[in-house]
Amino acid sequence: MEIKASVENGKVPVTVMHVTGNIDSATHEAFAAKADELIQNGARHILVDLSQTASISSAGLRALHIIIKRLRALYPDIDLSEAEYKKRISTGAYKSPHIKLLNLSEEAKIAFTLSGFDMFIETYTNLSTAIASFQS
Repeated sequence: MEIKASVENGKVPVTVMHVTGNIDSATHEAFAAKADELIQNGARHILVDLSQTASISSAGLRALHIIIKRLRALYPDIDLSEAEYKKRISTGAYKSPHIKLLNLSEEAKIAFTLSGFDMFIETYTNLSTAIASFQS
């Protein structure tokens, strides 16, 4: 797996992680470490471009969850208690304002949907639309 990062300017700066290769048990730690490095360097909004990623395993989904938790801890929803946050996730009323996905493969879409991640992470097929969706 290879990850290249770039920054796109929309309403806010968005760090785009361009992933080449699968995110699985062999690569999830490197994926999470790269995201953590970007977060430590100031990334607040992350778009993960999966156009060159055929699949995401449960380990990859776990890495995404860790990244979401890290971003939420650093940039909490001020008006949202933990209980309300969990309730909104379970009903599909909450979408992460900090991380979104771009161009999931059919296999990745299935894993994403079956795991319930589609309940709280938005996905896009167009880079410009994805960048524009991030708010301050």
